[in-house]
Amino acid sequence: MTEPLFRVDNLHVRPAEGDHGEILRGLSITVGPGEIHAIMGPNGSGKSTLGSTLMGSPEYEVTSGSVQLLGDDITSWPVDERAKAGMFLAFQYPQEISGVSVIQFLRQALSSRKGIDLSVLELRLATMEWMERLGMDSSFVDRYLN
Repeated sequence: MTEPLFRVDNLHVRPAEGDHGEILRGLSITVGPGEIHAIMGPNGSGKSTLGSTLMGSPEYEVTSGSVQLLGDDITSWPVDERAKAGMFLAFQYPQEISGVSVIQFLRQALSSRKGIDLSVLELRLATMEWMERLGMDSSFVDRYLN
């Protein structure tokens, strides 16, 4: 059997501050390679709490259970470590950051992570090549980041 990409086991979560009860009680989900899952429910059912908790938000405390990514227990990992491992939280209606293009953001992020000053031209050429391979509209790189 193939190891799951992502697994949540018996997750219990409450707000980190205040005397509030648990919001998530015993949630479990396993996501395997190639699978797509939708988290659905009425307002107040814990969807946003789950997303924030999976990303390591300090607003929530995991009281029991675990979150695993590629077999690693990431329950106590900070947000930046989860992001480096490839996790992110996308908002339904993201805000645009005027003046910062996707290509500028990518250049800064990659330069910072690799410790080198990437050439704008080299990055643009490599990005365009990958966008073509993926069948994406190349104009996306010049749009403002959101």
